[in-house]
Amino acid sequence: MKKGEIGNIKISDYTYILPDEKIAKYPLSQRDSSRLLIYKDSKVSSSEFSLLPEHLPENSLLIFNNTRVIHARLHFRKVSGAIIEIFCLSPYKPEDYVMNFQQRGEASWICMIGNARKWKDEVLSMNIDIKGTGVTINAQKLAVSDISSKNSSDVVVRFSWDNEGFTFSELLEVAGKLPIPPYLNRPAEERDDETYQTLYSQVEGSVAAPTAGLHFTSEVMGRLASKGIQTAEVTLHVGAGTFKPVKSGVIAGHEMHTEFISVPKETIEKIINHTVDLIVVGTTSMRTVESLYYIGRKLRDNIEKESYNLSVSQWDPYEEDEPADPYIALRSILDYLEQTGQDQLISATSLMIAPGYTFHYPDAMITNFHQPQSTLLLLVSAFVGNDWKNIYEYALHNNFRFLSYGDSSLLWKNFK
Repeated sequence: MKKGEIGNIKISDYTYILPDEKIAKYPLSQRDSSRLLIYKDSKVSSSEFSLLPEHLPENSLLIFNNTRVIHARLHFRKVSGAIIEIFCLSPYKPEDYVMNFQQRGEASWICMIGNARKWKDEVLSMNIDIKGTGVTINAQKLAVSDISSKNSSDVVVRFSWDNEGFTFSELLEVAGKLPIPPYLNRPAEERDDETYQTLYSQVEGSVAAPTAGLHFTSEVMGRLASKGIQTAEVTLHVGAGTFKPVKSGVIAGHEMHTEFISVPKETIEKIINHTVDLIVVGTTSMRTVESLYYIGRKLRDNIEKESYNLSVSQWDPYEEDEPADPYIALRSILDYLEQTGQDQLISATSLMIAPGYTFHYPDAMITNFHQPQSTLLLLVSAFVGNDWKNIYEYALHNNFRFLSYGDSSLLWKNFK
């Protein structure tokens, strides 16, 4: 489908009534004891997540997002007593996540400010204790005109601290709070530090968890391996935009957030060589894997071969005149990585997957149950068609738990 058709989709057609009591405010004590809805061949059934390996074909390929949630919320108290929340969204200087987290003494981030009207131009300060050593952190707003975000509440904040023995990552871990979803309507608790991270989280950078992965345990991973199911990893740092509702009447008026992605060469090779089904864990893994097609197509067509020019826009799928072979697109990425001496593709994506989208790689996806009128629900609908209504009605009437800490689903693609 073309941009005009997709853009005219009414978000009101993708809603349902979600009672507050259906939203899981806390996770279950045992991750893999959550329920698992299964959708296959237009039929809906239920199981338990611990039994997931039984529902996947032998030798299939499972793709995880290995991002790790950071303590992105920093609360500074002014002399007047007012609390200013600085929500770190993405690194500004250095722009590279790893380099920024390793900074000593100074780092700048694009941030969202809470209680912004009470923070003028003064420098904010807080004192923390790291391993018995006192450290003072300062925050100063910078006048920067080239922020890519169009959100008026986003600003660049320069953080500085008086002890270069500690990295910015170490400061965030102590001074910041985990940014659990706003719809939980509660403050972050100490237990969230463990329960709101996936078992396999490694790469710091997200301000929200890829929650489809919260159900996996070492026992489930072991049974997957014993069944010959391969695994591969990608990285997408989930931004705060994942909770951004679609406020426009039609989706043409919604601006997707841009997120950092990184895909190892080994993962691309596994996607090319897999022989059974490919299953992505979560909407973030889906958007990352599908973004590879558009990046590979650009490389195939010899469009500027630099990572920062290979980012995927939300409308790229709907402006395509001549489809490419999906696996030639992947091989184009491998050729590019070989030519440039890189072992991973680093780029960014704001890909919007909406009904009418053509999927290129995954056969199935594992995902939780999403908010009404959200881009995540649009993605699910694109994958299973109008059966999303039957799936969600089944979940609501059979006491499934919804949203980030809720239950899971295994959805098989409804289009070939």
